[in-house]
Amino acid sequence: MFQLSMPSNNAWDGRWSGAERFYVIVRPVPASRIESLSPPRSFGYDFGDGWRASVAVREAGSRNETRKLRKASDGFCGYDWMIDQIIEHGRILPREEQGKEIPF
Repeated sequence: MFQLSMPSNNAWDGRWSGAERFYVIVRPVPASRIESLSPPRSFGYDFGDGWRASVAVREAGSRNETRKLRKASDGFCGYDWMIDQIIEHGRILPREEQGKEIPF
């Protein structure tokens, strides 16, 4: 389970408009990557403009829990690429290392 939050931002009121929403994606992780994501971990990404994202990772649990998480989720705000990088590289790559434009 990957859960998105924005712990730091530069909004005029200091709040992220999506802070009250539940942003979760449940995805399978290759067996070779599970160890690098355990125990539950958090990965950060600094956008360089005062905004910072955090992606918390933990095991989703049973099929029933997975179904409930997917139903309750409001998506991932277009930041699915962070999950791809966590799974592929074990971290969210800084912009300089990505080799392509980030889709935001």
